[in-house]
Amino acid sequence: MPPEAEPVPFGRRFRHALRRYRASISILVLAVGAFLTILALGYFTPLSTFGPFPAIDTATNPPAGPNWNLLFVVVGPIIIIIGAYLVGAYFVARRRFEHLMLTKSKAEFLRNIPELEKLLWDLTPQDELRYEEKRAELRLKR
Repeated sequence: MPPEAEPVPFGRRFRHALRRYRASISILVLAVGAFLTILALGYFTPLSTFGPFPAIDTATNPPAGPNWNLLFVVVGPIIIIIGAYLVGAYFVARRRFEHLMLTKSKAEFLRNIPELEKLLWDLTPQDELRYEEKRAELRLKR
């Protein structure tokens, strides 16, 4: 009877999911920041009289509760900056990685290994597999 495999810890599964869906998560963070900033602009500018903003403002600034729009003014731009960095870092690393993986020369690939391994920190597990396949294709040992 084979021993039962231990379940993978939640922390490892969570980190793997964060790496696997890095592009989607970074775009989502940017979108949330933009949404919060638009809500703040809709409250503190003349836009508050147009479109859906009067209904939204009644929900974010109830008469007997806190004014959430004040929080959106501060948090929204901060989240936009973080999201823009995450999106930019991912897509710059993606573009550079794709460029470096196109090489057919073993010598050029060897020169670029340190940069490729650095880029893999910003990319997905599938890219690590592609990198390992390329190393095997060029018959490079670890």
